Amino acid sequence: MTQKLTIIRPDDWHVHLRDGDMLKAIVGYTARQFARAIVMPNLTVPVTTTAIAQNYRNRILAAVPEDLKLEPLMTCYLTDRTDAGDIRRGFDDGIYTAGKFYPANVTTNSAHGVADIRNIYSALDSMQDIGMPLLVHGEVTDAGIDIFDREAMFIECILKRVIADFPDLKIVFEHITTRDAADFIMESGPNIAATITPHHLEFNRNTIFQGGIRPHYYCLPIAKREIHRLVLRQAATSGSSKFFLGTDSAPHTVGAKESSCGCAGLFNASCALQSYLKTFEEEGALDRFEAFASLNGPKFYNLPVNKEKITLEKSGDTIPNTIPVSDTYIVPFHAGETLAWKLDTSINV
Repeated sequence: MTQKLTIIRPDDWHVHLRDGDMLKAIVGYTARQFARAIVMPNLTVPVTTTAIAQNYRNRILAAVPEDLKLEPLMTCYLTDRTDAGDIRRGFDDGIYTAGKFYPANVTTNSAHGVADIRNIYSALDSMQDIGMPLLVHGEVTDAGIDIFDREAMFIECILKRVIADFPDLKIVFEHITTRDAADFIMESGPNIAATITPHHLEFNRNTIFQGGIRPHYYCLPIAKREIHRLVLRQAATSGSSKFFLGTDSAPHTVGAKESSCGCAGLFNASCALQSYLKTFEEEGALDRFEAFASLNGPKFYNLPVNKEKITLEKSGDTIPNTIPVSDTYIVPFHAGETLAWKLDTSINV
């Protein structure tokens, strides 16, 4: 039985680091596990220009603990008024790595998102031309569409149209949650890929309502039926290079979660690799974990594979019940649980 696993240091291809006190409190958890991180731009004041992205990147670097390293890969929050020229300059100058499409009002801080995909066609044309990936939050926002059907409808109503109109555009379908999305990715060309979170591999929608409403399991896209979870597990552990690690770690304070209108998002950065490994071990696929965590993402983004390695050992890791932030706290994913795998920081090379 495998007791230690040494892999190339992974990257997180989808994370929310927030800002201010929250950023300072949680960025170290990402830096402890990952070398690079695709940073989501949906701050209260969104990252809509190259200048804002550069300033935000500087704040992230300043917040990383002195004994750790993290390379933030910045994304542009696309809006109906996005300047295609600024997109091109930001990418050419190495400030932007990708552009992020949020349908307006689809999730946290998405009020500035895109009302109609055609409004950003000039930006998408520039992105296709320069090879800048488009990252999509794949849900429609029509109130008449059931929340559990919004990802499947996004494929039919928006994603297929974008791919037809921009056949060479690189697209990451982020935090997929359905069999529809997994099948679509597998059937699409090499320029279409997807990230999968640890929590969508771990629980289905029933968990949100076991014994009452459990707000710390509420995220968007929301967890779906068991059949979808099982397909996601098959996709993540399949060895296909079209799927890679993206935690969608999204911290909210306990007051923001446990309220009459609780925020969507799970903070999993404190135990992401341990949680992913739980799934890969259960599926008998530990030999495929390095590709999912460390190789497939850089290949898609045309970035070098990290030179460092990390080791995880099967010694048990108890996740804290809470993580302090200023004068309040976060309840992390797997709070209070003991996971089998633990990051061995003493022998990272």
